[in-house]
Amino acid sequence: MSITINARAQRLVIPGIRQFANQLAYYPDAINLTIGQPDFPTPEAVKEAGIKAITSNQTGYSHNSGLLELRIAIRDFFADVYGLDYNPETEVIVTNGASEAIDAVFRTILEEGDEVILPAPLYSGYEPIITMCGAKVVYLDTSVTQFRPSPDRLEDLITDKTKAVLFNYPSNPTGVTLSKEEVDELVDVIEKHDLFVISDEIYSENAFEGEHHSFAAYQNLKDRLFLIHGLSKSHSMTGWRIGFVLGPESVMEHVVKIHIYNVVCASVPGQYAAIEALRNNRHVPALMNVAYKKRRDFVYERLMEMGFDVVLPKGAFYIFPSIKRYNLSSLEFATRLLKEGGVAVVPGSAFTHYGEGYIRISFAYSMDVLEKGLIRLEHWLNQEHMKEVIS
Repeated sequence: MSITINARAQRLVIPGIRQFANQLAYYPDAINLTIGQPDFPTPEAVKEAGIKAITSNQTGYSHNSGLLELRIAIRDFFADVYGLDYNPETEVIVTNGASEAIDAVFRTILEEGDEVILPAPLYSGYEPIITMCGAKVVYLDTSVTQFRPSPDRLEDLITDKTKAVLFNYPSNPTGVTLSKEEVDELVDVIEKHDLFVISDEIYSENAFEGEHHSFAAYQNLKDRLFLIHGLSKSHSMTGWRIGFVLGPESVMEHVVKIHIYNVVCASVPGQYAAIEALRNNRHVPALMNVAYKKRRDFVYERLMEMGFDVVLPKGAFYIFPSIKRYNLSSLEFATRLLKEGGVAVVPGSAFTHYGEGYIRISFAYSMDVLEKGLIRLEHWLNQEHMKEVIS
């Protein structure tokens, strides 16, 4: 065909997470530990609110920024839990999941030749949006600092082309969280430079120990910070596709235009369900976290017993063990584990090349699934052909 398409679109690839998860169709008996999706059902009251919206014909368009009642609920949640102050009429937009929020923000702020700093390894969904905007990703390597971004390394990467820095904590794929002191040090660097901050805190309600410290709590960043959030992880609402972005009015008036031309508005029944989640079901994440912490501790202890070098995750529902003692790439390791051992994990290289030498295991699955998966992993590692590859 002689008609051409966007060269940047041609260069995009299916995310490594999905590539590997899709292989499971060919291995129906494999234990799947790949996807970061809560195995809990959406809370009953939240489902009922969505159903009620449908049966009462609340199925038309909402305000482009979302139902005002929902935006007020979002404002109230962040005010009550994190002490943040946002105007629900001008500084809050309801989006089709956190992913659309990220897309709208990047397409609003980025121009050709801009640079965006991303701590890595990290979720693979950011870079394609940045490159589609004609901007360049600059990676901040955290693999040598226990997956925590070094303020000094961040300072060294900032140039006159740096338009933004993005943080995702608790982190996908490492489960690492940041202390207040660590956030303070990063903010000290950022406030010296003229750049935007995008803080993806979708896992903030899945922090297991201590408090979550939001970058949005720093008043000196408020006029250039975008807080990305949603209900997919906290309330097991991945398929409802309700996210939100909070940011400065002066820029949000432009973000909403990108949002309008992309999706018009978020699903209205989903928005009514979100109101119920934020108003009357704030306790749900804590209940889920009890199970996640038990699962985390089990997986961590079993991996340590098998000889893996692994950092204990403090949030999200992922663990990121090192496989560097094996003379295999992360893709080779994960592929052989699936084919020979019957367990699907995600190769660390799916989270940029700084994730090479690791695999990601999701513990968003039931204890029964985790127990079976780790028994299979241990059995596979103890086979003679695997013992031979240990360095």
